[in-house]
Amino acid sequence: MQSLVLKVDVDTLRGTREGVPRLARLFKDTDANATFLFSLGPDHTGRAIKRIFRPGFMKKVSRTSVIEHYGIRTLLYGTLLPGPDIGKLCTTILRNVQNEGFETGIHTYNHILWQDYVKDKNVAWTQQQMQLAFDTYEQIFGQKARTFGAAGWQMNKHSFMLEDEFNFIYCSDTRGSSPFLPMIEDHPITCPQFPTTLPTLDELLGRNGITPENVAEHLLDLTNDTPEYGHVYTLHAELEGLKLFPVMEKLLNGWKAQGYNLCSLNDLATRLDFSALPYCKVLQSEVPGRSGTLSIQGPVC
Repeated sequence: MQSLVLKVDVDTLRGTREGVPRLARLFKDTDANATFLFSLGPDHTGRAIKRIFRPGFMKKVSRTSVIEHYGIRTLLYGTLLPGPDIGKLCTTILRNVQNEGFETGIHTYNHILWQDYVKDKNVAWTQQQMQLAFDTYEQIFGQKARTFGAAGWQMNKHSFMLEDEFNFIYCSDTRGSSPFLPMIEDHPITCPQFPTTLPTLDELLGRNGITPENVAEHLLDLTNDTPEYGHVYTLHAELEGLKLFPVMEKLLNGWKAQGYNLCSLNDLATRLDFSALPYCKVLQSEVPGRSGTLSIQGPVC
């Protein structure tokens, strides 16, 4: 049975409070495993307004009904409203996810700060942000984080190298086709990458006639053919956990019918010999339906 990893990115306070418990219940009810990656510091979602100057950002906003999915209050955090501290306010919810048997890890400390600025930051800034997330995770869960999945698939060369220093066992910061070891400016990284292999709902909706009513069927068409290492699907607590919850139900049922084992990043790791993974360059490239460039699995070195 091939694997399909469910990686849940949790970006906001609302997503943590409302979306995470709903998804955890759904996964339990459907015998699916998953990895939840949490934003652990302040919710400054409102500061994403600066992205209006990025090519393609307004098209994405108009396609995906941001106000419907995130809510007006969330879109004011960090601007007209103070940014609430997700880790402090949602400690019980985060611990409950782990107590229910799901893998947990780090998405980021400050989601907007990382996604919008990390690409051009130096090693000191990058280490400070990763340390904040690492320390907060340990305070909440009483153990060190095993995995990290960067906000918006945004990384710089320092963050890949720091993942080795933080002793993460595997990470999922990239888009690509199969597990690999990153080669960053001729520097080999020992922490493997399990890249997201499938498009996300916000990249698909509103393009090429895709709607909430048919997006599940479109994704299921993409998973009819099973690659050697299966797939990694990134979902969002703010989308699949809230307004697009019915889409997630369809996807889980469809993937089970296709014969997939719905699992966590750790489940995938147990199947792999890390020493046999290829080294690949990491490139900056665009993904259809998403503004800006992302960290993408490049050619084998």
